[in-house]
Formats: sequence, C-alpha cells, structure tokens
Amino acid sequence: MKLIDALEVLRQPVATDASQLNVHLACGFTPLHLQTFLEARLRSRYPKRLYTIETSIYGDLAGSIERLERSNVHVLTVLVEWEDLDSRLGMRSLGGWRPSNLNDIAESANKAAIRLRDALLRASGLVPTVICMPTLPMPPAFWTSPDHTCPSELRLHEIAAVLAASLSEEPAIHIANAQFLAEISPPSQRYDLRSDVLTGFPYSLTHASALAGMLANLIDCRPPQKGLITDLDDTLWAGILGEDGVTGISWDLERHTHLHGLYQQLIASLAGAGVLIGVASKNDSALVDKAFEGRDMLISKSDIFPFEVHWSPKSESVRRILHTWNVSPDSVVFIDDSPMEVDEVRASFPAMECILFPKDNYLGILNLFKHLRENFGKPLLTDDDSIRLESIRRSSEWRDSLDSRSTSKEDHLRTAEAFIAFTFTKIGGNARAFELVNKTNQFNLNGRRYSESDWRNFLSDPSAFGLCASYRDKFGPLGTIAVILGKTEGRKLSVQAWVMSCRAFSRRIEHQCLKHLFEHFDIDEIAFDYQTTQRNGSLQDFLTQLLGSPPAPGIRISREQFAHSLPELYHHVEGRSVPKTENGL
Repeated sequence: MKLIDALEVLRQPVATDASQLNVHLACGFTPLHLQTFLEARLRSRYPKRLYTIETSIYGDLAGSIERLERSNVHVLTVLVEWEDLDSRLGMRSLGGWRPSNLNDIAESANKAAIRLRDALLRASGLVPTVICMPTLPMPPAFWTSPDHTCPSELRLHEIAAVLAASLSEEPAIHIANAQFLAEISPPSQRYDLRSDVLTGFPYSLTHASALAGMLANLIDCRPPQKGLITDLDDTLWAGILGEDGVTGISWDLERHTHLHGLYQQLIASLAGAGVLIGVASKNDSALVDKAFEGRDMLISKSDIFPFEVHWSPKSESVRRILHTWNVSPDSVVFIDDSPMEVDEVRASFPAMECILFPKDNYLGILNLFKHLRENFGKPLLTDDDSIRLESIRRSSEWRDSLDSRSTSKEDHLRTAEAFIAFTFTKIGGNARAFELVNKTNQFNLNGRRYSESDWRNFLSDPSAFGLCASYRDKFGPLGTIAVILGKTEGRKLSVQAWVMSCRAFSRRIEHQCLKHLFEHFDIDEIAFDYQTTQRNGSLQDFLTQLLGSPPAPGIRISREQFAHSLPELYHHVEGRSVPKTENGL
C-alpha cells in the first residue's frame, strides 16, 4: 500500500453503526506515516469498524506504557527500537560511541529492557498487546568492521531476545515475527536517515507500509481454517500406489521425492495443532491401509479422519468429509496434484480453497507451506486442540450408533454415561472459549465475532458472565463444546452470544446449558440477542422446538415455558456453583 492509497482509504466514510476500536500506538519516535498506514490497513481489513489510533509521548516508550489506563484503550501496539533501550543506539542522539561506552550502553539497555518487560506485563493484564521488537539496524557504533560482529552488539541482541521470549509466554501478548517481516520488508530498505533526523520518523515508507500490514493482522486476527483434505498419490507420497505398489511409493532424499516427506511433516504438525486432516483418494482402500501400516510415514493413520478411499468423484468424497466434520466448505482447504480433480472439487464447492499440489517445484512447495501456516496458524494451543480429531472420530461413532436400529435414541442417551462440567470464564481465562465463539457457525445465536479487546471489554462488565460447558461420555471427551456470554439484569438474564460445537449435537447439551442458567442465577426469564444467519439453522431448529414457532429477534423464554418443553436429561452435571455476587467472573 502506498501513502496515497492509505490516505484514500481514510477518506472513505465509515458506517454510522460501525463498532469502535481504540488502538494505543506506543513508540519512542514520531509515528507520522506509520499511524496513517496502520489505520488504513485496519480499515481495509474491517471496513465496518471505526478505528481510532492514539499515540504516545515522543521519546518515552516505557513511561507511556506505564501510564496506560484501560478505560479508553482496546488494544495496545508497541514498537520497540534500539534507541528505546538506550538513546545512544539512535541516530538522533549524540551520546557518544567510544569503545569505552559500549559496556555502559549494554548495561543501560538491560535495565531499560527490564523496565519495559514489567510495564508490558502489567499492560497486557489490562488490554491485548501487540509487540514488535527492533526492526531497524543498529548504528555504526561498534569498533569492529561491518562484517565482523562485536561482542557488545551480540549482548544487545541477547537482551532483546530475552525480553521477547519472556513476553511471548503471556497469552494476551502477540509478538511480530521478525523472520516474516524480513521477507516483506528487506532490512536494508527500512531506515530513512533523512526522515529520522529532520522529522523524528525513522522508517522508509515501504517499511512503514509493510510493518503496518503485519501489525493490523495481529491487532484483529482472523479465525484460522479448520480442516485440510489431501490426495495421496503424487501428493502425500510420490508414485501411484495402484501401479507402483506399497514399496514403490516414496518420500525421501535418495529417490528425489523429499518434497512429499516435507509435506507429510507439515500436515502432521497441523494435525498436532488441532487442524482436521482428511483424505480423498481414488485408490484401493486395502492398499492404502498397507501403505500406512507398512511404511514409516511422518504422518500416522491416527492423525487422519476420515479416509475417503474409493473410485467415486472427489467432490463426493469431499462432501462426505465435510458432513463428518460438520464444517462449511469455506473453512477447509483441498489439495490434489491433478488439475482435473482440483477443478472438479472447486466447481462443486466454490467457497473452498482448492490448491494444485506443486510436485517437483521446490519454490512452489515452500510457498505452499507458508500459505498453509498463514491459513491455519493460531496464537496459542489449547488442551482442546489435542483432542479435536479424536472427538470428531468419537462423534462419528456416536452418530453411527444413534442410527443403529438396535437401540432407540432415548436409550442411547440414557446409557451414554455423559458428564457435563460448567465453568465460568474470566478475562483471558479460556482461550478455547474465545476461539469457539469466533469459529462456530451452525449453532450460533447471531453470528457475531469478537476481537480480543471486545471479549475483554464484555467480561470486564460487573454484570457480565461467560459460561463454558465441557463434555465427555463413554465414547470419549469432547472438551469445551459450548460458550454463553450474557449479563444479569435482576431476575432476568440477557444472552448476547451462545455457540455450541457441531461435535456436541444430538446430546441435549443445549437444554442442559439453559437449565443451568435458570438454576444458577435463579432467574425468571432469559432474553436472547438472536439474529438469523445463513448458517445457524441448527440453533433455529432448537429455538423453534422450545418456542413452538420460528424464532425472531428479541425472543424471550420464561422459566415456566422452558420447564414445560424440557425433555429428559441424563447428564451428570459437574461444576462449582459461583455466588451471584461474583456474576460468574
């Protein structure tokens, strides 16, 4: 984005009903064009938001963060440059670069880093915090030649690295990736000495634009994709299984098929992070079983579910996988080495991203890996990520057994040995709850998405609560599968958000959630901020069942009405009952 483009974006009118997000941009220099680029990048990504960016006092980064108050700030964005650790590391200071000064500069920088760490830890307890560590080169202050690293220089890099590592462990802190920034903004093109000396703004326009784009992504993160469907022949491995046999397929250096091994390694990593991996292959299922059992692949059969291995069109396989996962096509990526198969699936699922596997293309493979990380990356892992695939597998078993003619649905529910645990989430206390609200579509009260700051602001209200439900039965645990956000209003409750994972359908968990709210808060009525969306048909069906008619905005359910329509519930309920004075926080 060029500066003229950024200014044009900012001239566009904002919707009158746009929600507002206030960003505090803290840096030790004059933000100037960076502020313009950042606001424009945010507006371009989310045109229905009104962004306001306030800046800190010039030359006092740590002090600005220490004085931060939560009341008017939704997100804190911090840019640390070398001069913030010691002014002698900036080109506007004439503090002296004698070799005898270098040890003192390092000691001063270490003290400044400790102060910054303490200030940032405090601030991240108030608002979500995005941090970018030094992006500019150090000044020529060292006694070695440019191609020879000075020990004092290494000491300064160590101080910055230790600061970043200590902050990265905090869930409310997101640190910009220096390696990725180097790809989009080459280090040699970042610094503008003339602008720094004359105006106090040290960045080139190209660097300011690239950095602003990266910060915008971190300030308002999009939810990651949910699943990846992959082909096998000439994709997961090199070779055609039906022609080459189990011993003829490969993914190693010796046979120059190492790219397929790297692909296995990457999707195994995605599976470990909770991404659903499925297989759609025109193949012999018995041979596929032998390939996975007889060869030492980097991804195991247990990492993949389901396997759609037959000779039917790929689009049919993809449709069945989507049904098993119960996710929408726009949440899934499909990868195949055949242009024909890719086009066939794309034609059936226009919203799905369909990628041609770039076999024998080394740069193409590397770009694919980066793209998949961009699609599926998440700020942190939760316990639920480790059980997601297994819970999908168990849910499939649940549906299969439910469809069985040997037992009725009521008997099935009665003998499921189901346990539900209710907990009240606090600010920053349940990353899975935040993720679930922003990813769930089918059982979703209104389709509203929350930024991290929206989430914190809501739960900071004394009258607000966040209720999470976790589930397990004899088929296994499903983890956190339902979240309700609401506020108490005397003898009434207003619910602003309610989502439930598709893995939990057909278990009457939604009934148990409402029952728990009525009993826990001892209320007479619940009002729902309901809106019809293109995808929340499952929630519409549930509310229709309770109300006896299709739901509409502003619906309310009384305790008496709910009790009259409540079916038999067989869950064992666990969870500490929180006194009403705590409001669940």
